[in-house]
Amino acid sequence: MTKLKTKLVQKMRLMKLFKICLILLLASFSTSAQDFSDIDKSPMDAVITRNQDNSPLARIIYSRPKKKNRAIFGKLVPFNKVWRTGANEATEITFYEDVLVNGTAVEAGTYSLYTIPEEEKWTIIINERINEWGAYNYDDSMDLLRTSVPVKNTAATVENFSITFKPTKDGSDLLMGWDDTFVEVPIRKAN
Repeated sequence: MTKLKTKLVQKMRLMKLFKICLILLLASFSTSAQDFSDIDKSPMDAVITRNQDNSPLARIIYSRPKKKNRAIFGKLVPFNKVWRTGANEATEITFYEDVLVNGTAVEAGTYSLYTIPEEEKWTIIINERINEWGAYNYDDSMDLLRTSVPVKNTAATVENFSITFKPTKDGSDLLMGWDDTFVEVPIRKAN
């Protein structure tokens, strides 16, 4: 009986040790899993548009800052200055085939999408330099295209900067909007 009692005591000690380790492990996971304090304030998003045959035409990767009761265009985003078109990294646009952007030819490839907001129009810039943070190193000698589109008023306030595509029979219209403002840029298949 002593051997059996010794084995039983050893098993109980091991189980107790296992339970303590398990509790410590779970406690460490629960405290680290609940720490969302450093989450990105302007989360990244992506939008893609497809041709009628379902092949991809264009994709945009960008970050979505919030309005948060701030005056946006002319204040937070100054007029007549190059803007990264979102937050964080410069907005990236990929064309999967040759396209016409507001009537100007652009070859398939990945580019940065910058804008220069003004009260009545925005200048849309397709720039060959990619993987840039903001517009701090923007280099206009790398511009592939500059074109202007008129500013329009939104039907309702747009809280988060947003980009989407509106498909057409021969491409898509690129819509970018925030606060009470949006612009529309026609993108058409080149062929």
